[in-house]
Amino acid sequence: MKRQNQSSVVEFILLGFSDFPELQEEIFGVFLVIYLVTLMGNATIIGAILLEQTLHIPMYLFLQNLSVVEVSFSAAIMPEMLVVLSFERTTISFAGCFAQMYFILLFGGTECFLLGAMAYDRFAAICCPLTYPMIMNKRVFVKLVMFSWVSGIMVATLQTTWVFSFPFCGPNEINHLFCETPPVLELVCADTSLFEIYAFTGTILIILLPFLLILLSYLRILFAILKMPSTTGRQKAFSTCASHITSVTLLYGTASVTYLQPKSSYSPATKKLISLAYALLIPLLNPLIYSLRNKEMKRALVKLCQRVVVLHTVVLVQKLYDICSLLKRTTFEFCKC
Repeated sequence: MKRQNQSSVVEFILLGFSDFPELQEEIFGVFLVIYLVTLMGNATIIGAILLEQTLHIPMYLFLQNLSVVEVSFSAAIMPEMLVVLSFERTTISFAGCFAQMYFILLFGGTECFLLGAMAYDRFAAICCPLTYPMIMNKRVFVKLVMFSWVSGIMVATLQTTWVFSFPFCGPNEINHLFCETPPVLELVCADTSLFEIYAFTGTILIILLPFLLILLSYLRILFAILKMPSTTGRQKAFSTCASHITSVTLLYGTASVTYLQPKSSYSPATKKLISLAYALLIPLLNPLIYSLRNKEMKRALVKLCQRVVVLHTVVLVQKLYDICSLLKRTTFEFCKC
């Protein structure tokens, strides 16, 4: 193990699934497919909303921001995870581990606040339809988005800096797939009780409190939906909110289990499975949930596909025209000779 001043670890070893070397190749293939689908799905949503003017309203702009967060979150975790799965033991530098933890917390915290803002948006749209344009105007939307990103940055900066201010003078093997707070904290050779109190309090404020507010919002939405005279209106409102509830339950449930007790008694295998739930499933499911349950998104995705097909057709026709022109010119010169 490398040391600096005989006390500071300058690199870590990510063990991944080294206990099951015979399965790593299959796991690598599955994770790679999930990563590529996640990137394509979220990138498609970002592009569809960007190009479709009718979707430039808060509901879909929040979704666009959420897709940006999901792409960034996956990019912070998956490449390193795939490298870990390619070898039995993979080293990551102290600075690299710091950066990965920072971005995981940044995008994870931002997503928590964004989901809360999206719940507020749906509450205002369904419960206050007449005053919705005034409640959720452009200025309010920008403030909510900025608050989500700034809060994520603050959480990541405080927690990552605090974790890596502890001395690492013992083992440097992280029994995990990536540099997440709980497994890294287990390697600290100092008293972390104060940090654990902060982590517990922070989890309540960042995860559980927004989750409770979201639940209250949806209770109000549920009562508003039940009062609707139209069956079609109730079905549309339920469909709109069901996707958000699914994402909220997945994210807040797994994140709470992980961060409420950083030094929990769960086995390393259980911790890995819980982490994979929000590192893999949530970024993968969000684009599927929101696009497949929403008619406007389906329409925008169809238009995007049509634009891509038309663009490729134009490029293909241009290439064929260039080839024909070249053949014609070559034939003319040959006949002239």
